[in-house]
Amino acid sequence: MLSPTADTVRLFLHVLAASVWVGGQIMMSGLVPRLRRAAPDTTRVAARAFGSVAWPAFAVLVVTGMWSIVDISINERTTSYQATVGAHVVLAVIAGASAAIHSIGRSRLALALGGAIGLLTSLVALFIGVLLHTAG
Repeated sequence: MLSPTADTVRLFLHVLAASVWVGGQIMMSGLVPRLRRAAPDTTRVAARAFGSVAWPAFAVLVVTGMWSIVDISINERTTSYQATVGAHVVLAVIAGASAAIHSIGRSRLALALGGAIGLLTSLVALFIGVLLHTAG
């Protein structure tokens, strides 16, 4: 049997947190319109419940992501790899900021744009994360 390493634990936590963060956004995008039609007051309750799980998952993503960046040996990585890591970080920051705008926004525009940009950038960051792992 293979023995887990710190790298294995870090990757597991990062993938688990990304699954909660991105998967939860996808699930909420399908659930909220139906809740709004069936019982409008439940939308806020569902969003708060999701936030109580999603934001800690995002924090785990940030911590494990920083741990991964610190662990990258700069001398062993190409410039294109480093640029891709930079793009991944920028997308993660945009995703978090957009989701925060969506969470605290009061206008339809803030809710719509924050949610849409947050989900889109989260999906692209997830894809780039997989790309980085397969290239590493």
